[in-house]
Amino acid sequence: SLQVFLTFLLVTGVHSNKETAKKIKRPKFTVPQINCDVKAGKIINPEFIVKCPAGCQDPKYHVYGTDVYASYSSVCGAAVHSGVLDNSGGKILVRKVAGQSGYKGSYSNGVQSLSLPRWRESFIVLESKPKKGVTYPSALTYSSSKSPAAQAGETTKAYQRPPIPGTTAQPVTLMQLLAVTVAVATPTTLPRPSPSAASTTSIPRPQSVGHRSQEMDLWSTATYTSSQNRPGADPGIQRQDPSGAAFQKPVGADVSLGKLPTSPKVLLLFPGLVPKEELSTQSLEPVSLGDPNCKIDLSFLIDGSTSIGKRRFRIQKQLLADVAQALDIGPAGPLMGVVQYGDNPATHFNLKTHTNSRDLKTAIEKITQRGGLSNVGRAISFVTKNFFSKANGNRSGAPNVVVVLVDGWPTDKVEEASRLARESGINIFFITIEGAAENEKQYVVEPNFANKAVCRTNGFYSLHVQSWFGLHKTLQPLVKRVCDTDRLACSKTCLNSADIGFVIDGSSSVGTGNFRTVLQFVTNLTKEFEISDTDTRIGAVQYTYEQRLEFGFDKYSSKPDILNAIKRVGYWSGGTSTGAAINFALEQLFKKSKPNKRKLMILITDGRSYDDVRIPAMAAHLKGVITYAIGVAWAAQEELEVIATHPARDHSFFVDEFDNLYQYVPRIIQNICTEFNSQPRN
Repeated sequence: SLQVFLTFLLVTGVHSNKETAKKIKRPKFTVPQINCDVKAGKIINPEFIVKCPAGCQDPKYHVYGTDVYASYSSVCGAAVHSGVLDNSGGKILVRKVAGQSGYKGSYSNGVQSLSLPRWRESFIVLESKPKKGVTYPSALTYSSSKSPAAQAGETTKAYQRPPIPGTTAQPVTLMQLLAVTVAVATPTTLPRPSPSAASTTSIPRPQSVGHRSQEMDLWSTATYTSSQNRPGADPGIQRQDPSGAAFQKPVGADVSLGKLPTSPKVLLLFPGLVPKEELSTQSLEPVSLGDPNCKIDLSFLIDGSTSIGKRRFRIQKQLLADVAQALDIGPAGPLMGVVQYGDNPATHFNLKTHTNSRDLKTAIEKITQRGGLSNVGRAISFVTKNFFSKANGNRSGAPNVVVVLVDGWPTDKVEEASRLARESGINIFFITIEGAAENEKQYVVEPNFANKAVCRTNGFYSLHVQSWFGLHKTLQPLVKRVCDTDRLACSKTCLNSADIGFVIDGSSSVGTGNFRTVLQFVTNLTKEFEISDTDTRIGAVQYTYEQRLEFGFDKYSSKPDILNAIKRVGYWSGGTSTGAAINFALEQLFKKSKPNKRKLMILITDGRSYDDVRIPAMAAHLKGVITYAIGVAWAAQEELEVIATHPARDHSFFVDEFDNLYQYVPRIIQNICTEFNSQPRN
């Protein structure tokens, strides 16, 4: 019957389709390869799998962000930073996501990523596990003519130009078009399209930035005919658009007949290829805020003396340019200025003149040699007095660093000038080149000058090279050392590197009026120090028979807040248990002190303690707490000497009346700084 026959045909057809499907082999997916320097923003595809080579951990491949990365980042560098890949390379899945309002830098898996305020597009990196049902491209589409993928052997996706009547369409790669490449055509005249042909041709238009078209706009390409083929025509280039209309485009800076191929027909890319919005964002490059892990204020003192010569002076400038590039200059990281010395020093530019590596390198290239002697000591004095000021861009939270380059030896003394610089908190590094020969040592003004100048004589602050041609070898060790802020010992001054705990007697014998005088004494001492969470910190304990923590080291981080907190301390009244107060301060204050801080205890009392002070005082000394004991009126002198750190004459003070406490503020500050500055420089 008809029904049986139709059923037979249906079953046979289904079976045939299945057999055909089995015979069709799926094309094998080829993972595109890219280089380490390929940025995600140069790849148009919204999601793709790629293979990264080894070695992408190198810091020259910049990465911006953490977990979510700005598309200006190296794809493979971000993969290493995220932990999806190690430095040996491999396959990854990349997915584009929306731009972020900010990207935070971090150090992870051997890669230091940078911070960025905002960027138009982001991406994330995942393990290369394809989603079911998702087809990933075997060839990537790039938005730049310089295809790093092409360098890695990848085939770029071809773009098929819409055919023009009377011609045979040839495939033109997207890369060729975006390069604004001049493509030579055949030496025949193209027929002018008829209106009907134009009306039936589909003309794709540019899409928005968020949905970039993989095909090009016909309006963006034009066939130009040189005026040589148009007798009597004005010099210029004629465009023939899809509607058949022609117009003259004068030959300007962007299109020159003298530079075109001899063939009369060329294909050029019009600026209309990319929407205006995209043009503006493609040309925009993020300016780095600088490496936050190397936030220093750096001054280079370069040798401009006549004896150095022009060639050596250029080598010196090259080192500066290399340092500027390696440091990643920026307002959130290192800033750098340059002073040249000869007879007299002169500032070429200060810390705030150039706030990125590119501008700084350009400025360094323009520096010219001044000539004269080699007065290094005078230059160090100049920098100490003039360079590191707020007006010149000096930042309170950044260590001050001076790197001095010396050819041979200075023509003046550097020891005293360097001592004053160190005591001002300036970290002095010396790079010496080609020291004095044996027969020249008689002319050296100050033997062993570098060790007399630097912050520490342990080799950390001085570098020496035998020849100017070896100066480039100092780049990496110098950058590493100046950025090691934990070891920049001269940044720590007597006024900015302590945790100071005041232990205040609030017993009944003091009285309300005298207690306010004691608080004023504490205020006067506090005003002398640089207060912040990274500089000197202040804490306070009041005691009678009992003890009370008024505020700890981490409670306030600015001088105004500390001074207001001192004013608010209320008088307690009671007995005098000084030994218990010392133990309480060790436990509640100094146990929470930072490891790199000097621990200072300043105890003020007006009488003899009801308990023993010897054991608590010894415990404080053993824990490295430098103790100053200030006694008033009825305080016991021998007890003060037991409490005070040795030698007692420098750490214990007695005053007969509360109103005379203020007189001891300068002496106490002087003793604190003298002790700090007397620490060995090794």
